[in-house]
Amino acid sequence: MFEGVYTALITPFVAGRAEEEGQIDWAALEAHVERQIAAGVHGLVPCGTTGESSTLSKAEKVEVFRRVVQTARGRCRVVAGVGTNDTRATIALARAAAEVGADGGLVITPYYNKPTQAGLFAHFSAVATQVPELPVMLYNVPSRTGVSLTVDTIERLADVPGVVALKEATANLTMDAEIVARCGDRLTLLSGEDSVSFPMWAIGGRGVVCVTSNLVPERMVAMWRAFERGDWATARALHLKLLPLFGGMFLETNPGPVKAACARAFGYAEDMRLPLAPLQAPARAQLERLYAEHEIVPSRDA
Repeated sequence: MFEGVYTALITPFVAGRAEEEGQIDWAALEAHVERQIAAGVHGLVPCGTTGESSTLSKAEKVEVFRRVVQTARGRCRVVAGVGTNDTRATIALARAAAEVGADGGLVITPYYNKPTQAGLFAHFSAVATQVPELPVMLYNVPSRTGVSLTVDTIERLADVPGVVALKEATANLTMDAEIVARCGDRLTLLSGEDSVSFPMWAIGGRGVVCVTSNLVPERMVAMWRAFERGDWATARALHLKLLPLFGGMFLETNPGPVKAACARAFGYAEDMRLPLAPLQAPARAQLERLYAEHEIVPSRDA
């Protein structure tokens, strides 16, 4: 159901006036959605990790979902980031996402409270069964949450009606191959780590939920299209060319680097909400070198 290039959208904030500091820049968000769709992305993922979901209120998230859905107008899929570390809150947010027209819900493994595999299975199952109108994309990212789904639990979840896909961000290709072998006919596997996109596709993955495509969506789409038509040599070459840029987007905690890069390329403010802090000088210097190497041209608004 969910295949191809899905951009894990940044959430632009207004900068410059004290009374608006930290407020969502709706015009920039809508322009960003249009830019992504023009580049040919297959889907958008608002309010995930890259969208700073942990510091957005529920009301803000629902409004982001609504605006992204309305701006997209059915031209690509919208998978709303509805996951929290509270099952009841996740269900409520999933219902709200469905009501505003999202095509699916990205549900992260609950962070901080570190549930067991039994708790993880119960959590995801509850969301999928209690909000059947919103197909679920599981999100496994232990570097952020402190807990990881096992292949056994993923295989069980693949049999839960409404669980349709997995964003897998461990960069463990052995684990990913086992997921495809055991439940690839029932669950769509997407890379949640930009730097292993092509290798994951080679073992049966069917797309990527991508940070870097905020900046260069057309290049990620070109890579996927080459892969899809069987031109693996071109897809591999594009992946290897982008590899330094993939790394650059994680020089510091995401979304700091990608927001700085989008500020340069598109003129958005690079502001983030505390406790995320502006990029430090060494990371900025490395990004400057990457801009030159990858022809990231400054916006006249930047």
